[in-house]
Amino acid sequence: MLSDVQAFEAHATDADLDDLRARLAAARLPEAETVYRAGPDPRRWEQGVPLADLVDVVNYWRTGYNWRSFEERLNRIGQFRTTIDDLGIHFLHRRSARADATPLILTHGWPGSIAEFIDVVDELADPKDADAPAFHVVVPSLPGFGYSDKPATIGWGTEKIAAAWVELMGRLGYSKFVAHGGDWGGNITTVLGGRFPAHVLGIHTLFAEAPPGLTTDGLTAVERKWTEETRDFWRHRAAYAKQQATRPQTIGYSLVDSPVGLLAWILDKFAEWSDTEDSPFETISRDRILDDVTLYWLTRTGASAARIYYESHNSLDPELRVDVPSAISMYPRDIEKCPRPWAQERYRQIVRWRSPESGGHFPSLEVPEHFVKDLQEGLAAVLATNR
Repeated sequence: MLSDVQAFEAHATDADLDDLRARLAAARLPEAETVYRAGPDPRRWEQGVPLADLVDVVNYWRTGYNWRSFEERLNRIGQFRTTIDDLGIHFLHRRSARADATPLILTHGWPGSIAEFIDVVDELADPKDADAPAFHVVVPSLPGFGYSDKPATIGWGTEKIAAAWVELMGRLGYSKFVAHGGDWGGNITTVLGGRFPAHVLGIHTLFAEAPPGLTTDGLTAVERKWTEETRDFWRHRAAYAKQQATRPQTIGYSLVDSPVGLLAWILDKFAEWSDTEDSPFETISRDRILDDVTLYWLTRTGASAARIYYESHNSLDPELRVDVPSAISMYPRDIEKCPRPWAQERYRQIVRWRSPESGGHFPSLEVPEHFVKDLQEGLAAVLATNR
């Protein structure tokens, strides 16, 4: 019911923004990372965010970054809140002017937020190309993220979130819709497609998780390399996930108390998971990354957002199968890539499969024009199957 939905506007207090700048100015930093050799070093991010890079971003965050500009963009798109299962859920909602538009829910992951989609919402709702599909776009903030409420009890894992998204879309008058996601959003999108085929027309995902125990026999050399890279990631580069899955409260104190600590924790992932040679700012603007980090800071959600790992790490039902039409894209520098033969064991009706030439874990920020085209074409294939 639309009567259960309230308009919302983002507006941080001047006192909160002044406090952020004061904390940035008073930050106590460690010494620089140890170096392997003099001069340019391809391994300089190996120990985490280099001190010189962090200092540059902190200085810009304190003296040049404009949070009010991001707030204005959110308010212009249209923000709302509703309560589902006693938890306040925040979301962006941009209706298309096109009569043939299809409802679409976009779900972000960690360390992302609604900021991941701010640059693509308008083109998805009212595309310049009249032949491209148009969508009524809904972008919710995950529980514990952004302007959504923080759960006070356990239980808000991906299964419950997916059910809440169905309820949310129904309240907006969308009994049937398509869904997209990457990272945790991809996991939730898979659950949506698998558990709610009566409501979900089809999905587009950047995160295809195969059932466990599949063999590499018959895979191509490229697909075998994907499995090796994914295994290497989880063995050697996923300490953040283990921390947040086992001790989110412990790391949460630092993330909520120190803006520099929060920035470093998140910037590390934007750097490592993007399709870049050195800095994430090769493809993503400082402003957009700081929009994301500042949203975490002002809403004090460093700990509550980390808990999605505690709730749902390795929790995708191994028996879950997705029978609705599925479009899947595996970006080359993403952290987890699934071979198509493996994906087909879970996603039973893959109508489009793409491996783009560039892009990493955050394609809506890294390669937004390509991302929009890929999403439009993928969902067009999904919708064609429903006709």
